[in-house]
Amino acid sequence: QVQLVESGGGLVQAGGSLRLSCAASGSSFSSYVMGWYRQAPGKQRELVADITSGKITNIADSVKGRFTISRDNAKNTVYLEMNSLKPEDTAVYYCKATRWSYAYWGQGTQVTVSS
Repeated sequence: QVQLVESGGGLVQAGGSLRLSCAASGSSFSSYVMGWYRQAPGKQRELVADITSGKITNIADSVKGRFTISRDNAKNTVYLEMNSLKPEDTAVYYCKATRWSYAYWGQGTQVTVSS
């Protein structure tokens, strides 16, 4: 089992940058596939990016070249580095951990990009 706590969300102007962190508590962090998802008001939750212990396996076309997912297994933390932010990036961002086909979700953190 794992508990996820996200941080780093907030308000930023278009073109700015933000770094989200997801701290995991529990054992065997390196065995989890970690991911970031987002959900804008009135829209379905969508995958932003995910990563295994050492390889990015998915990234949304809408954020390629702007966002980067990474993880530090020693710190039990996964990051989402967001650059060149656009108003359409505004959403609640969720951290996800998956192991043995069971998914754990963080509480989400709000990212708002102003124009």
